Amino acid sequence: MNRRTFVKSTALAAAGPLGATSAPTGITAVSGVEVGHFTESRRPTGCTAILFRKGAVAGVDVRGAAPGTRETDLLNPVNTVQQIHAVMLSGGSAYGLDTASGAMRYLEEHGIGFPIGGGVVPIVPAAILFDLTVGDGHIRPDAAAGYAACKAASNGPVAEGSVGAGAGATIGKMFGPKSMMKSGIGTASLMVGKTGIVVGAIVAVNAVGDVIEDGRIIAGARSESGFIDTMSRLRQGRTREGEPGRNTTIGVIATNATFNKAQMTKIAQMAHDGLARSINPVHTTMDGDTLFAAATGTVVSPVDHGVIGAIAAEVVAQAVIRAVKEATGVLGIRVYRDLKTA
Repeated sequence: MNRRTFVKSTALAAAGPLGATSAPTGITAVSGVEVGHFTESRRPTGCTAILFRKGAVAGVDVRGAAPGTRETDLLNPVNTVQQIHAVMLSGGSAYGLDTASGAMRYLEEHGIGFPIGGGVVPIVPAAILFDLTVGDGHIRPDAAAGYAACKAASNGPVAEGSVGAGAGATIGKMFGPKSMMKSGIGTASLMVGKTGIVVGAIVAVNAVGDVIEDGRIIAGARSESGFIDTMSRLRQGRTREGEPGRNTTIGVIATNATFNKAQMTKIAQMAHDGLARSINPVHTTMDGDTLFAAATGTVVSPVDHGVIGAIAAEVVAQAVIRAVKEATGVLGIRVYRDLKTA
């Protein structure tokens, strides 16, 4: 029996509450971007590959105090390599960083990477989230999972919810696991007027905090009587019960505009505002929040990168909300869809 599955990007990812649309409106609306998921069937975990087969100029910004990352130093604007070829987002805590090795193998087989004498070196930054306590933590994404996610990648609509890197994601854990809800991975994109520029994001939401939409909590820490309201309890002096390093929101912003590494780094920084608008609290000592930003450069931008950064924050907030709305329940963990039907 096949105990592993990979998911091609065939689920619909757009505006309706259950993704009912015929057009891809997630991150793959950005030309030059492909997404593929690997979802582990033995327990809720997995990984997500975001591919840039023709390369992309990228930056990164890490705001959480408990990150797990790979190749982030390379993205510093003062450093030499100018393009990346994929980003891996993965569950499995630090073990999940091995998925990037599988992505490198896939890209090398396809001749994609930084050219060297007689070959290529694919550049694959990565970030992970902690999901080892959701089921058997000895089962986690590895290099084979990363390869499978790349193999599944396409520029079609992106599956959302409890798949890929979001398969084991949960939120609302400031006061321990009994109060948490299920989350997942979400994607969104926006057109920038008539400029031809598209800004997209894909985000796996595994936050210690609550998710906010229009000023109200829609998912997060709950008791039998309703939402606990994490920030309200913290203001009252309640001591946290969550553990450091067991939470993280990770994601990728992409645009088809043309920018350099310093500009993409600023866009990644500004995109974190989207996390602050949709997750509260965020960027805590218990989270490893990390956002990458990549430009495929198919359009010469008539718009300042600061404007794109502001739009990126909007798209990130939308992707976070979709991640919880599209999640499906596992192991008896509460889910947004259950609240809507209660």
